[in-house]
Amino acid sequence: MNYLLDVRDRQRIAIALSKGAAMMLARNIDLKQPSTWEFSGFSQNGEDGILDVLRKNLKCSNRYFIEIGAADGIENNTGWLLVAEKYNGLLIEGSQQLVERARRTVVGYSIGAEIHNMFVTKESIRDLKVLAMHHDPDVFSLDIDGNDYHIAQAIFDAGFRPKIFAVEYNSVYGPERRMTIEYQPTFVFTQAHPTHLYYGVSISGWRRFFEQHGYRFVTVDRNGVNGFFVDPKHFDASFLVGVNGLAFVENQSQYKKFRIPNEQQFALIADQKFVTI
Repeated sequence: MNYLLDVRDRQRIAIALSKGAAMMLARNIDLKQPSTWEFSGFSQNGEDGILDVLRKNLKCSNRYFIEIGAADGIENNTGWLLVAEKYNGLLIEGSQQLVERARRTVVGYSIGAEIHNMFVTKESIRDLKVLAMHHDPDVFSLDIDGNDYHIAQAIFDAGFRPKIFAVEYNSVYGPERRMTIEYQPTFVFTQAHPTHLYYGVSISGWRRFFEQHGYRFVTVDRNGVNGFFVDPKHFDASFLVGVNGLAFVENQSQYKKFRIPNEQQFALIADQKFVTI
């Protein structure tokens, strides 16, 4: 059974590489418009393309990434870096089953990439720092559908300083609210509320957070899932000044599921406990 699973996963990798390469070549990139950067090989929402353009505009690179919430390594934000670009990095995933699948497939494409089974809390970031080869990776991706804001704060407190930071935002909060959920070490969004809408951080909350850490907002993706931030010292000012990214996009998956916009979605969870950022 594991052999058949490996075959299917390797087929998925081959498809991701082919799809990503075709989409990459089909782009007509305008450096001022991040929506033209997008493509998806391993990522779900154009993240591969956004990270591709940002990486290529770095002044210096250590060709290293860290991803928290890596799933099976085939459908995430750093699979393209690992498989197609031969980056090294650190993958963190809370499911042991997904970790084992990744070890049998994508991790083998890199000389030094590692994947570890860890349910990330504020306290376990100390362990992450010990595992990481670089504390200033080119790319740091955070997507855990829950305590993302609190974990990001712990990441900076621990001394990490990524050049490019990709984070998931929850469009249910709308474009203006600066808020997140209360920290719960064992939080699981599928158990927190029957709608599965109570999780994560608003995009305005993320913008306030990263601004306080000296980062610059770049864009959100066209599916309304991820926000991208950069440490400006690693980029030419002329590149960043010209970027005109999308400020907010409704999460297309959530809109399709509920058939109502974010303001009405938020009404479904308005009685929950939140933290203002």
